[in-house]
Amino acid sequence: MNRKMVFFTVGHIALAEAALLLLPALVALIYLEKSGFSFLISAALALCLGLLLVVFSKPDDKLIYAKEGFAIVAYAWLLLSAIGAVPFVIGGAIPSYIDAFFETVSGLTTTGASILND
Repeated sequence: MNRKMVFFTVGHIALAEAALLLLPALVALIYLEKSGFSFLISAALALCLGLLLVVFSKPDDKLIYAKEGFAIVAYAWLLLSAIGAVPFVIGGAIPSYIDAFFETVSGLTTTGASILND
C-alpha cells in the first residue's frame, strides 16, 4: 500500500477542513460571539496537521488503488471527526471530548444520534 499517498491525501482533506472552519469563525466574529475563537483554534489545529501530513508525506507514486481509497476514507473520517469535536470542547458546549467526538461522528455520518437532546 502507498502509505505516503494516503497521508498526503488526508493532509489535503485536513487543509480543506481548516478552510471550512474559518466560515463559522467569521460568522461568529461578525455577531461578536465567543465561539468564534474556538473555531479559529480548530482551524489552526487542522491547518498544522494538514501541513505536516502534506509536507512530510510527499508520495513518489500518485496512483490510488482500492486499498488506498479505503484507507483514505477511514482516516479522513476519523481526522475530520477528531478536529470537528474541538470547537465543542473549547466553546464549552460539550465538556467531554469523547462526547464531542461522538456528536461529531453522528453529525458527519448523519445517523442522528445526539447527546444534546438529554
